[in-house]
This record gives sequence, C-alpha cells and structure tokens, in this order.
Amino acid sequence: MVEVDVRTTGPTPPAFEAAIAAGGDGLVLLIDTFEQGQALEGWLRTGLLPRLPYDALVVVAGRLPPDPAWRADPAWHKALRVIHLPVLGHGEADALLANRGVPAAARPELIAFAGGHPLALALAAEVGSRGPGGAQPGHTVVEVLLDSLVGDVPSAEHRRALEVCAHVEVTTEELLRSAVGERAAELFSWLRGLPFVETGPHGVYPHDIVRDALNQDLRWRDPEGFASLHIAVRDHLVGRIRVAAEPDVAEATRSLMFLYRGEGRIADYITWQGRGEVYEDGYRPGDRETVLAMVSEHEGPESAAIAAFWLDRQPGGCHVHRHAESGAVVGFSAWLRLTGPTPDEIAADPVAAKVWRHAEAHGSVRDGEHIAVSRFNIDPAAYARTSPVVDHFVTRVMAEWVRAERLAWSFVSITDPEFWAAQMRVVEHERLQPDLVIDGLVTALHCHDWRVAPLEPWLRRHDEEVLTGRRPARHEPAPRAVLSRPDFDAAVRAALRDQGREDLLDANPLCASRLTSDGKSLRALLAEAVAALADDRRGAKRHDAVHTTYFLRMPNQEAAAQRLGLPFSTYRRHLTAGVALVCERLWDRELSSEWAGK
Repeated sequence: MVEVDVRTTGPTPPAFEAAIAAGGDGLVLLIDTFEQGQALEGWLRTGLLPRLPYDALVVVAGRLPPDPAWRADPAWHKALRVIHLPVLGHGEADALLANRGVPAAARPELIAFAGGHPLALALAAEVGSRGPGGAQPGHTVVEVLLDSLVGDVPSAEHRRALEVCAHVEVTTEELLRSAVGERAAELFSWLRGLPFVETGPHGVYPHDIVRDALNQDLRWRDPEGFASLHIAVRDHLVGRIRVAAEPDVAEATRSLMFLYRGEGRIADYITWQGRGEVYEDGYRPGDRETVLAMVSEHEGPESAAIAAFWLDRQPGGCHVHRHAESGAVVGFSAWLRLTGPTPDEIAADPVAAKVWRHAEAHGSVRDGEHIAVSRFNIDPAAYARTSPVVDHFVTRVMAEWVRAERLAWSFVSITDPEFWAAQMRVVEHERLQPDLVIDGLVTALHCHDWRVAPLEPWLRRHDEEVLTGRRPARHEPAPRAVLSRPDFDAAVRAALRDQGREDLLDANPLCASRLTSDGKSLRALLAEAVAALADDRRGAKRHDAVHTTYFLRMPNQEAAAQRLGLPFSTYRRHLTAGVALVCERLWDRELSSEWAGK
C-alpha cells in the first residue's frame, strides 16, 4: 500500500509521481487530505490514474465531494464509489474514549461535546484522560478543531458567514444578506460546499461540533463581535416573524427561539426534536369530534364544553397539529383574542372571566387594545409535559407575542403549573392566585402586561444571558401609567400648554406612560406630531394654528388668531381640529407595538 498525505507530500504532480514510484501490481493507493490538493483533481482523473495498473485500488479521502465530472465521464462512472463517513454512534464514541484511557465518569460530557465526531473525540480525549476533573474541553481543543475542520477561510466576509451559520439553526440566503450584504449569494453557495455543512429543507446548517466550536471561539476571541452578530440576527428574525405569511411563521419563530437555546430554563422546555414529523394547521370543522374527544379525555367534559364554545366563537384562533405522513390530529391549542368582556364568554369559560377581572383591576384594556389567552395546549402523548408537539405550542405563543399589535395583556393557562413554573418565571408571566379548578384539574393563569414591560426590553433581558452566560437579575420595571383615552388626551393638551416648561413636562402623566419617560423627549414628540400636520395639504391651517399657539409663545389665543390673520372662530376651529389630530397621532404611538420599549 502506498500512502500519500497531501499535507506533507505537497499538491504537485511530481510529488505524487515520486510517492507512487515504488508501487507495482496489486497497488493500493491511499490519498489523504485531498482537499488541500483539489486543484489536481482533473489531472488525477485524466492524467495519473489511467496510467496505474488495471487492478490498482485508489482511495481518495478529503473533506470536499468529488467533482461531478467523475460521474459524467463514462470511463469512470461505474468504477467510482463515493462513501460519506457518518459520525460515530454513542457506543463507538464511548469505545474510542475508553481505548484512549478516558475514565468512564468523564466520557458522557466528552461525547456530548464532540457529537460523535472522531477528531473531536480524539482531541477531547487528551483532556478527558486526565480524569473527571479535566473533562471539560478548553479553548485549545476548540482552536485545534477549527483549524482541522474549518481550515483557512478566504476572507473576513467568509468568516462572518460561517459565524452566522453557526449561531442560527438554519441559514438562508436572505438571512445571510442581513449580515454580509450583497455577497450573500456567493457566500451561501460557499457554505453549501463545505464538507461539515448540511443542506436541509429550510436552509443550511453546520455539524454540531463545528457550530459549538465556532460559537465558543467567537465568544472568547471577540465578545463585542459576538454580541453584534447576535443582535443583528435577532433583529432580522424578529422582523421576519412580524411580516411572515402564516405558513412561514412557525419556522421564523423557531429560528428566533434557537438563538436562546443555551438559556437553561428555556433549553429545559424545548426538545428541538421531531422536525418535520408534526406541523401546525388551522382548525377545520371536520376536526371537531377529534378535538373535543381529545380535550374530554385529558381534561374532562366541562373543558370539552368550553373548547366547543371557542371552536364556534374563534375558529381562526384554534390550531390543530397533524402528523406529517398520516394527517392525523395529534395536538390541539388555542390562541384567543379578547377585545371586551362579553357576558357569554365570561359565562362559558372561567378562564375568560378571571382574565377580565384581573385586567379591569390592574390595567383596563383601552380602545384599540386587546387581550390574548393561550388556552388548552393538549398533546395526548405527553400531556402537560415537553414534547415535539408541545414545541409547536410554545413556538405559537412566542410568535404571537412578537407579532401582536396593540396587545395589552397576555395570559397563559396551564394545568400542571408546578412543572412549568420555572418557564413562566423566565418569560415573566406572573401566576395569579387563587388557581381555578376545572374538571377537578388545577388550572393556573399566568399574565404579563406588555404596556408596562414591552417586548424589546423583554428580549434584551434574554439577550444578556446569551451574551454573558449569566442570567440577569430580575429588575421590576418602573411603574408605568396605563391612561384611558380621555385622560391621555387631557395630558396631551396640558403638555402642549406646558411645552416651554421642562419641569412641568416632567410631571406630565405622559412621562409615566409607555410613550415616553421625561419632559425633554415628550417635547420632541410633541414637536414631531405638530410638524406632521403640515405634511397633509388639508392640515396646513391646522398646523399653523397649533404651532403658533403653543410653540411661538403667544400671550393668548386672540393674539394667535390676529397673528394668523384669521377670524377668531375660524382660528378656534383649526386649533381644535389640529389638537385632536396631535392627540390621535400620539395615541397611535402609545398603543402601537412598534413603540414598545422606546
């Protein structure tokens, strides 16, 4: 047997010729690390190999697949066999570590780290053979892994593309464009050709060991770069979720949740399994019997009657989960949208009744706002526990939080509250006491007021653990006022009158609302809203009336009318209409999810 290692032999025809000169009949030629001599592939196929003895066996090992020209060439089509070497199974990995002298107690952590990759296992074994105290592979192992598996990267943009690919569950060209710009198509093609990158139905993704190594290396080497990458990807995915068509919502949301997979309490409640085996689908009338039987079996007849009410009342908010092959219903959940306390909803569902009692006591829902309730969430195979189906339930709830417009409160109804307690705390949903009992089952209701603690700060608290590895201390948000519309309009009119006095603006109720937090920014918002009146051709006179009255410091309204050259009654009509439009514009901002966390 003749061995040719391109790393040491060199990627030149003379080096190959010299290495195999000693070969004769029955030649077995093993060419290793061929990715470093890939430029010789055409010469190997047409120049060297045809000159070898007929019975020669040639094995070419490398990280890149063979050029398609091998299969297109009739002379090689039948002689070529391509073998993809899989990762080691758990038993094989354990045996490898045992042969390297790694104690049994240290092997599980090393196997979890290496993911069955032989080179990673061999490198990690150097650490693990020191005993349980040295079982955690350090940065040296990560560095060697990256050098061996990834090798040299052509440019900083290629490195960035790799780091994006490692940080997200699957990479698409669209996502890559948000991080690297116009070279996204080129870099996506490059990623697809890497030997440790797989192609799936939703995009490309790296081998787990490469993913972990790249993430660890970037976090260690450039913490600020890691933070920048994470925030950029997070913002892109949040934007995708908000504009995604309904069939694409779950995939976009799963991608966002994957960014937080290292958070202990989140990781404990997501299996990340069964992808493609189950999918979410809209409820259809033909599913009714199956859904109600499912609810009755696991929660009881009273719950089934409540489910029947909501199937009729809000069929669009009800979701079934189907097995991909059979189409059979394997789960049921509901995301209810409530806009006002109606007698029939309150009478039909004790959860809805408790929702409205709490909201009215702690922050009434204003015109244009709504309440959302996660209800039922039933997987017969893993009732009230984690499962691939429950992953879909959790994904739906997260998607609704991100996509919601003018969401005042969200409530999550859970029938095994002790099991899910840690998860509810980490997503900042407070458990309301006392619990409900429906069909003999304890049903706990958990709530979050998004007007007081908006989405953007909520996400930032999760980001902190991803970026630092430490869970941030839970800080209670500063009290925020939830103003009724009449109170809000009165506060706007007062702010207009006081806009020249920052001390008075600081004391304005709007500075305790979600709109703003201090007089300086409130003055800027007022000026912006008034200036916007001039953008409407029909609003020019209204703009002039409001601007002259409040921003030119006229002694009184009569003086303002005189300055504008208008009869007082005409001036008053324009002023009243202009102030009403300013109130409307600021009210829209107060309610809009786009302003959450500003």
